[in-house]
Amino acid sequence: MQVTAHFLSVIYLLTLMLKRATKSYTKPNIIFQPTKIHIMFSKKHFHLLLFLSIVLNTIVQAQEKHYYQADFPIEEFEARRTKIFNEIGNNAIALIQSAPSVAGFKVFRQSNTFYYLCGLEEGHAYLLLNGKNRSTTLYLPHREEGREKSQGKILSVEDADLIIELTGVNRVRPIEFLGNDLVGTGLIKGSTPTLYTPFSPAETGNDSRDEILHGHARAAADPWDSQTTREARFIKLINERFPEFEVKDLSPLLDSMRLIKSEKEIEVIRKATEIAGLAIMEAMRSTKPGVYEYQLDAAAKYVFYQHGSQGDGYPAIIGGGTNAFMGHYFRKTDVLNNGDLVLMDYAPDYHNYTSDVTRIWPVNGTFNKEQTALYEYILAYSKALFKYIKPGTTANEVMDKAAADMKQYLVGKTFAKPAHLKAVENGIKFRGHFQHPVGMAVHDVGRVRGNVKLEPGMVFTIDPMIWIPEERLYIRIEDMAVVTETGVENLSAFVPSQISDVEKTIKEKGLTEFRPAKSLPLKKN
Repeated sequence: MQVTAHFLSVIYLLTLMLKRATKSYTKPNIIFQPTKIHIMFSKKHFHLLLFLSIVLNTIVQAQEKHYYQADFPIEEFEARRTKIFNEIGNNAIALIQSAPSVAGFKVFRQSNTFYYLCGLEEGHAYLLLNGKNRSTTLYLPHREEGREKSQGKILSVEDADLIIELTGVNRVRPIEFLGNDLVGTGLIKGSTPTLYTPFSPAETGNDSRDEILHGHARAAADPWDSQTTREARFIKLINERFPEFEVKDLSPLLDSMRLIKSEKEIEVIRKATEIAGLAIMEAMRSTKPGVYEYQLDAAAKYVFYQHGSQGDGYPAIIGGGTNAFMGHYFRKTDVLNNGDLVLMDYAPDYHNYTSDVTRIWPVNGTFNKEQTALYEYILAYSKALFKYIKPGTTANEVMDKAAADMKQYLVGKTFAKPAHLKAVENGIKFRGHFQHPVGMAVHDVGRVRGNVKLEPGMVFTIDPMIWIPEERLYIRIEDMAVVTETGVENLSAFVPSQISDVEKTIKEKGLTEFRPAKSLPLKKN
């Protein structure tokens, strides 16, 4: 009976297993031919050998199982890298750092920029785009067998062929070769070669650039903290080791690319939005007086993880009563009180993309008269804003037309208190209802406000809001808008916003009722 070379990689172990299983061992007759190798076994042992081979191959494949994204085809990453080549020219290179490996028991999350260009989710990697020959090289650390035994397969430079197949890069090299290859680009001896790298801080997980920059500013104000950004340290190293290069910022180009989402990106953002909406609806169902803010957070997180999210896109904003007046309140420690409203702003980190959806609802399940008047104003403002969004228009034009509609809306309307009327009138003057891009970060890179002309593929939030300082009351809802070829789509339109729909949802049973929290410490029998 003839067995082809498919078994050669495991033959030694198989024959040992065969010997023990049959208590009789016949040395295989291995015949070498120019194009293949044949291994000769007796017929009586072949079927057992085949069975053992299948079992062993299954084990080997399980050990070799690798993780790589499945949302984007190679062609999409190649198109993104091609755009960089077209912009930097043939006398420049672009060099992008991945996120560093994480310490302790944290879960690694790739930086948005690195993931955007190749989809690889490994730490301490570098991506080099050589504009002279338009080639792309990935630099990776070597395999760490100890880590792989405890964590599973980690793609390393030893997996070069597989990585090239997955990402479409031209070659994969060990990380220690990066310095030599920078010299070998063929540019360093030319006239003023340029090296592009992102100057802006990398976002990972629930980071957004604006919040990262504020954090660095606070650190800079501390005379005992000399912390600088990882990007600043990287640029300093490049300047010290390769002063021949003129180092320029790649961030503006990457920001402009990320501002316009592809169809595949919108598919992922749509799923992230659907998960966010389902989570908020579950929180609505779980709301009643006496429930804690953190219990609504728990209900939402259950939905996130149930649908394959890897965490949250930003810390949950769940504010009952006056806590909602703090725009980014995140402590979630207070109990929800009868008669108050509770605001929830939350979305998952789903396949490295997120969303941004907000709803506000009554803790006891019913809007009172005062709350109804204010809430319906917010609903009307949202509708007015969506009405005017289309390609070619600007946020300023949308705001102007929506504000004019809202002035007409207020004609004949009455409110319970002068402070409420003042708040809605100020809301017409406020220019922040048309908010920020959303994508790989909740406050995504790029700009859509002001006089920027809207284009198909832009994704951003519509976020009408009002403040009533006299009562520390804040009311808003937030939806996800994507500009289409002919107008706009509200990705979060399915999330209850009409008063009757919200109240109906709250009346349904939620997770906190099916599985209420236990009193701690647990009683011992």
